[in-house]
Amino acid sequence: MSVVTKSIVNADAEARYLSPGELDRIKSFVTSGERRLRIAQTLTENRERIVKEAGDQLFQKRPDVVSPGGNAYGEEMTATCLRDMDYYLRLVTYGVVSGDVTPIEEIGIVGAKEMYNSLGTPIPAVVEGIRGMKSVASALLSGEDASEAGSYFDYVIGGLQ
Repeated sequence: MSVVTKSIVNADAEARYLSPGELDRIKSFVTSGERRLRIAQTLTENRERIVKEAGDQLFQKRPDVVSPGGNAYGEEMTATCLRDMDYYLRLVTYGVVSGDVTPIEEIGIVGAKEMYNSLGTPIPAVVEGIRGMKSVASALLSGEDASEAGSYFDYVIGGLQ
């Protein structure tokens, strides 16, 4: 939930106007909107590159994943692995745009760990793939923007561990 929505919900629950502190937080959120949109646009425009490079890194570090018997063995399963990585990158962009982890949590993290465990998917490999995407994405962004996006990648990683 964005800072705007949270502030309104909290104020309305107490039947009051927004406080000066809430208005300041909303102003800061609005002011940072252009930067957050720029970050999301960079990630979106480079999604194929980010996923491919991170996937290549993952498969080099974890050849067991693409070896016979591995969860990403074969062309179809490798494509499924990359699709999942793309899904988490998309969730990161939702977090960046909203300035909040709620979309990541509500759309994609709740139950993910259990699902991977039930499928026999090695969660450390999933986490390694997300770390790879963070690394590739960070190289495409300025220091401050990389830090902003990085916090959302870290949230996804933390939710899976």
